[in-house]
Amino acid sequence: MEDKVIKCRDCGAEFLFTVGEQEFFLEKGFQHEPTRCRDCRSKRRQSMAEGEGRQLHTVICASCGVETQVPFKPRLDRPVYCRECFDRERARA
Repeated sequence: MEDKVIKCRDCGAEFLFTVGEQEFFLEKGFQHEPTRCRDCRSKRRQSMAEGEGRQLHTVICASCGVETQVPFKPRLDRPVYCRECFDRERARA
């Protein structure tokens, strides 16, 4: 193994993926090399922690008919519930 130079997918800057980092990735079972530099990874983690970048989809609850938002794109073959109905359905299972 040897150090690799990788181009960040967000800012375009080149960064070094060291042998030590590669060994760490292997040890943890990560299958892909990093695609973002350290600064962009930190910014992304922070924005995710603050809820930025999360797209919400407006749907109608399959149980009570109330309009609600969910953090995933609903599929037509699966019912989508509001928080209260989802909790009730999960308690039944």
